[in-house]
Amino acid sequence: MPSDAARIIGQLDPATTVLLTVECQRGVVGPESALPELADAARTSGALANVARLVAAAHDTGVQVLHAVAERRPDGRGASHNARLFKAAARLPVQQLTGSTAVRVADPIPVSDDDLVVRRLHGLSPIAGTEVDALLRNFGCRTLIVTGVSANVAIPNAVFDAVNLGYTAVVPADAIAGVPADYTPAMVRNTLALVATVTTTDEVLTSWRRPRRGR
Repeated sequence: MPSDAARIIGQLDPATTVLLTVECQRGVVGPESALPELADAARTSGALANVARLVAAAHDTGVQVLHAVAERRPDGRGASHNARLFKAAARLPVQQLTGSTAVRVADPIPVSDDDLVVRRLHGLSPIAGTEVDALLRNFGCRTLIVTGVSANVAIPNAVFDAVNLGYTAVVPADAIAGVPADYTPAMVRNTLALVATVTTTDEVLTSWRRPRRGR
């Protein structure tokens, strides 16, 4: 049996890996967040900084980056209304309006010209009902690294969708955040670890720095 390190290295070939950031936008994890408790958790835990480290390393290594952003039209057309979460979000003082600063990728995450931003107007998942799956297939993706927020809703949705679509999901546990703070490790341990490879930011970065056969 290969060691955990060897298994992770095998899964994270830059040629077949895509890095997904989930809702790492100013109106969610920025200083003027609609969800200040979540924004605080993302920053104080180091998760947001680790997402930034992963994105910067992906740029250097040639790993494709996708930024999944949740937004809303000013008139609300197309938005979901079939859950308490959506109704609560519609009443928040900061709205994730299309074209506003709230839906821009938050600092300190770098964005390059090669990154793609995928925007959705509905639902809970950054994958289901969006163009992400088609893009991943066109990139030749086999492994999807899932980062961002929140561990409560969007992150598990992304992981489950990726696995159901046939991708290997990798979750750097220190690059996701949710509320309350102690919920995230419980979600990782009891749920995500059953379907995804759980790792750390440093392990991913170390893997990308290692030489690979034929390169």
